[in-house]
Amino acid sequence: MAAIQLLIFLLFCSTPALLVNSLTDGKDVTVLRSLKDNWENSPPNWQSDDPCGDQWDGVGCTGSRVTSLGLSSMNLKGTLSGDIGELSELRSLDLSFNDGLTGSLTTRIGDLQKLNLLILAGCSFTGSVPKEIGNLPQLTFLALNSNNFSGKMPPSLGKLTELYWLDLSDNQIEGTLPVSTDGQPGLDLLLKAKHFHFNKNKLSGPISEQLFNSSMVLIHVLLDGNQITGNIPDSITLLPNLEVLRLDRNILSGPVPSKINSLTKLTELHLANNGLTGAVPDLTGMSSLNYVDLSNNAFDLSIPPKWFSTIESLTTLVMENGNLQGSLPEELFSFPELQQVKLKGNLLNGTLKMGDSISQQLQLVDLQNNKITSVELGSRYTNTLILVDNPVCNGGLSNTNYCDLHQATKASYSTSLAKCGTCPTGQKASPASCNCAFPYEGNLYFRAPSFRDVTNASVFGALEMDLWKKLELDPGSVYLDNPHFNSDDYLQVDLALFPSSGKYFTRSKIQRIGFYLSNQTFKPPAEFGPYYFIADLYVFQDTEGTKLGIGAIVGIAVGSCILLLALAGVAIYAIRQKKRAEQAIELNKPFASWAPSGKDSGGAPILKGARWFSYEELKKCTNNFSDTNEIGSGGYGKVYRGILTGQEIAIKRAQQGSMQGANEFKTEIELLSRVHHKNLVGLVGFCFEQGEQMLVYEFMPNGTLRESLS
Repeated sequence: MAAIQLLIFLLFCSTPALLVNSLTDGKDVTVLRSLKDNWENSPPNWQSDDPCGDQWDGVGCTGSRVTSLGLSSMNLKGTLSGDIGELSELRSLDLSFNDGLTGSLTTRIGDLQKLNLLILAGCSFTGSVPKEIGNLPQLTFLALNSNNFSGKMPPSLGKLTELYWLDLSDNQIEGTLPVSTDGQPGLDLLLKAKHFHFNKNKLSGPISEQLFNSSMVLIHVLLDGNQITGNIPDSITLLPNLEVLRLDRNILSGPVPSKINSLTKLTELHLANNGLTGAVPDLTGMSSLNYVDLSNNAFDLSIPPKWFSTIESLTTLVMENGNLQGSLPEELFSFPELQQVKLKGNLLNGTLKMGDSISQQLQLVDLQNNKITSVELGSRYTNTLILVDNPVCNGGLSNTNYCDLHQATKASYSTSLAKCGTCPTGQKASPASCNCAFPYEGNLYFRAPSFRDVTNASVFGALEMDLWKKLELDPGSVYLDNPHFNSDDYLQVDLALFPSSGKYFTRSKIQRIGFYLSNQTFKPPAEFGPYYFIADLYVFQDTEGTKLGIGAIVGIAVGSCILLLALAGVAIYAIRQKKRAEQAIELNKPFASWAPSGKDSGGAPILKGARWFSYEELKKCTNNFSDTNEIGSGGYGKVYRGILTGQEIAIKRAQQGSMQGANEFKTEIELLSRVHHKNLVGLVGFCFEQGEQMLVYEFMPNGTLRESLS
């Protein structure tokens, strides 16, 4: 105790000149003050003379120099001062999701020679993209999407040879895509880039054959929603790693490149709503394809191509108004992953035969406005089939659902709040605890998901789990709602994230979450594909008062040394008691102090093959835990039989009074997930939300050991 009291005395009662020395470089302090003068709603603790030493919100330092500035979702309003160019050691600049930031982007951004990350997504910047950005030799990540930039794309971007992420989508950028010439660089020089996201702009003119080459490592090329003309360049088939190609909603013409099927890693192909001509493209051999949309072009009259019968990886086939005639192959409907077939507005005729091996995932077959005269459904299909405006609807099927355009459909997925009550205005109930809080909200936009089923609880449950794990939140603190495909054919999902404790997020937590979502640190499950996030306005509750400057602290310290020494013992005792209380609270939180796998052994369970289930999933598959599904009971609770995605499972549901602590439950989950033996039932997963603790096992159909012995 005496040593600690002496330390406090030295800190507060030593020579004032020692305290006045700032840890932060003076020039950097001046720049940050200039930025603050240009902004409304800057963080409340931007008051002292030492941003690094006093840990200003959003400011990161190495030694005395500012090296990162992250103010995502801080509700900033104003302009970005040219003084930003004086932060010569800056490596990361993230001002995303501040739609009050307006005006042109200063050309002095090009003075930040050590910058690696530049993220200004979801702001309201105007004017041209500064050509000076091309002067940033170390830049690897550039996201200027969802602003109001206009003018032409600067060819100088081709000098960013370290760049792997380039997102200029959702702006008003015009002109052609620049390629290199003798006198200037171009996009074709970006050999390390994996992402070209230029969708939803006003790009025009043809795509140069020079834009793509076999040395490039592009995996996503997104050019949808522009005004691009001319042919699809043959050079696009030279990209060996391409996974997603979106050229839909342009003015492209001519035939599809004959070697399109050399893109064997392609999973998403969107060519709809152009003026493409010639033969229907041959996609034979593209065994990774999940989603194909060739709708609303001018292809030659054709029977369904052979690949309609061979690409078993398909989840969605769309070719509306595609000039198809003849009969559909029965094999199409047996593809195991198939979810939707949309072929309305063609000339398909004869008998529709779907066979007896129909995919269990098939939800929709839309064949309206064709020439189909009869139907043989087989015995397994009971979901939506639309045959409106076919001759078959003038006969025996005229009064069936198949000839009704408005058929009943399942409600889209929504995180369950079944046990939660209502909250005061502005607050919402957390799925994890039902406590009311102010969530961090926004919209996720998935630009090329490999699926179309927006009702699948397993798919969206996996997204929820990835969000709370990778964003370092408590289990169940993610709410998803209203997934739907919008007018851009993107999967749009409403997102709400809830704080682990209290009613508000801190500023530092919002900054971290915003950064994870803007710089793609968060990776969704693979089937969701490329995404972007746009945040809603978040209203903070700043409980800390304005911090005092160094001079004021020195004056108070010199006059209060005796009082501080007297209070030191009381303060230390109070701190110790607070820590003990915090530890007690933390031990009672679900999976306390969660961190990603490998960082904190006290975090969320590290599973071997098992997965997390939502309460709503298990409630549904047991018919609300009905007595008819009960197969056993004991001191711990009851066991129920259920069926989930075709698999029989046994659900062990703990009753009130027999639940374990969070750490004990976590330990049991981890242990059971590692046990694999032919004579033991395996753990399928667990549920830990809304006050429930449940373990999900493989179902053993032959009864208990006791029953066998007797």
